[in-house]
Amino acid sequence: MKKPLAVLFDIDETLVHTGGAGGRSWAAAFDDLYGIPADIGQHTSSGETDPEVGRETFVGVIGRDPEPAELSKLYARYLWHLADIIHESEGYRVEPGVDALLKSLTDAGVVIGVISGAMEGAARTKMEPGRLGRYFVFGGYGSDSADRDEATRAAIRKASLLVGHDLAPDEVFVVGDTPHDITSAHAAGARGIGVATGHYSADDLEKAGADAVLADLTEAFPGL
Repeated sequence: MKKPLAVLFDIDETLVHTGGAGGRSWAAAFDDLYGIPADIGQHTSSGETDPEVGRETFVGVIGRDPEPAELSKLYARYLWHLADIIHESEGYRVEPGVDALLKSLTDAGVVIGVISGAMEGAARTKMEPGRLGRYFVFGGYGSDSADRDEATRAAIRKASLLVGHDLAPDEVFVVGDTPHDITSAHAAGARGIGVATGHYSADDLEKAGADAVLADLTEAFPGL
């Protein structure tokens, strides 16, 4: 593969491992508002966007669809708790090779952004302890769309504005640790690069159709 013009990175288990900070923050938010420390893992699956997580967990523990104002309050409490819990999380770490790769891409003139199912505020917060936000000039988030494919398209549109023209599929890479990252990359017209640092194996990512699969981000990156 040739050098990309733009590369988009998933956050959770791709750039950082938060040590469960997100789940604990959702639980604290539900406990604040409803007296129920909800476990998002019982109601959602890996790769879902924050709006999907909030809505599906609400339905699972409250037993009805949430009103828009209820979701707004839930998101606000989640972000409030995450801002503290992320810095207290003993399991937080930046994944191997991340800083070196981001610097290499920057030095090579590649524009780099985030593509995350997290709301923008949560995505930025998750990167704070690792000081990774300084690398990313744009992004697509769960707050852009609850649909991961559309959030990826939104990120690519932003990348195209920065590059100065519409990006061809071989000019933009999406890097993520789940099959959903790969399928969303392809749905949005981009290359999907799998990294086996999360819950899915290299074989799982290959079966999802990844254009390349890395064990972690210390491996040689396609196009560099």
